Amino acid sequence: MTYRHSSELPPAAMTALRKGCVLPAHPLVLNSARELDKVRQRAIARYYADAGAGGLAIGVHTTQFAIRDVGLYEPVLELAAETMRSWGGPDKLLIAGVTGRTEQAKKEAETARGLGYHAMLLNLARFRGASEDEILEHCRRLTQEMPVIGFALLPAVGGFHLSYDFWRRFAQLENVIAIKMAPFDRYRTLDIVRAVYDAGAEDRITLYTGNDDHIGLDLMVPFVVRSADGSSERRARIRGGLLGHWSVWVRPAVEMLDRIHAVPDGADIPEDILALDSIITDCNGAIYDAHNNLKGCIPGCLDVLRRQGLVEGTWCLDPNEVLSPGQAEAIDRVHAQYPEMNDDAFVANNLNRWLSERGQDLPLVA
Repeated sequence: MTYRHSSELPPAAMTALRKGCVLPAHPLVLNSARELDKVRQRAIARYYADAGAGGLAIGVHTTQFAIRDVGLYEPVLELAAETMRSWGGPDKLLIAGVTGRTEQAKKEAETARGLGYHAMLLNLARFRGASEDEILEHCRRLTQEMPVIGFALLPAVGGFHLSYDFWRRFAQLENVIAIKMAPFDRYRTLDIVRAVYDAGAEDRITLYTGNDDHIGLDLMVPFVVRSADGSSERRARIRGGLLGHWSVWVRPAVEMLDRIHAVPDGADIPEDILALDSIITDCNGAIYDAHNNLKGCIPGCLDVLRRQGLVEGTWCLDPNEVLSPGQAEAIDRVHAQYPEMNDDAFVANNLNRWLSERGQDLPLVA
């Protein structure tokens, strides 16, 4: 089945997207020769499905943009889609990262659509320096290919900031179903929230956090959106997350989001849930190498998976992309201080199931 318009998407998948779910950004798993490790690449997707993630996103920053330069874009998308469908079922969301200027992006969208992906996460990094009108026209053309999740990407990893006016016009594009907000900037995040609501698109576009530095409160706290004259007020909510940070320790992330969703809109948020925000941010600071301008963010995610046995090393396509000095020790610290944030036991109990060729014959151990 292929999907060109949001009206064609499976109802269960759309329900999951609208409710809000954990969408891990799937990393690229290489062996020591820097070749694709298909067994462990597959194991990661199986882990996400069994941990309760709502699906996955691949071909994104955490997967390494350079997969396009070495002929791995289609192979990793195909492997992830086949694995998630066979292991997690047909209702798990499949999100494909799409980037480049318009012709390249259209080819990537065609590839993703042909593999049965539900939506693209549209990366605009190659349009740095272009006018917002040109960028919006690019987005409009891509919405004709398949459903689109917008992406506000911070400059530290190749993105750039766009205006409130751009996001309001973007929200009016019919085939946009969600926006991942990852400016790592509270002002810019508020711009996007207001833009979606001011465009009258809040029932069609679901807001997802990509702000790894503010995951907890993004998901817990409502955003006030008032009319121009202040006479009416609505409360906006970010419902889920599409995050590199959620490429690891997925089981606790799912449990946390379930706890947040269990609190009715307008109710007081328990203090112990609010306290999770600083814990998550501290963990992310170590894993994402925040004090080194995120240089070690991908190796940091891979290192957590390595410690659990899911991958064998932190190898990236670029040999210079490695853990920063002191980053391993920082991960040691948060792992020891916040044991409730990891799922080491869950992974240990099921690792053979995920690595085995006939893993589905082995029981899932909670």
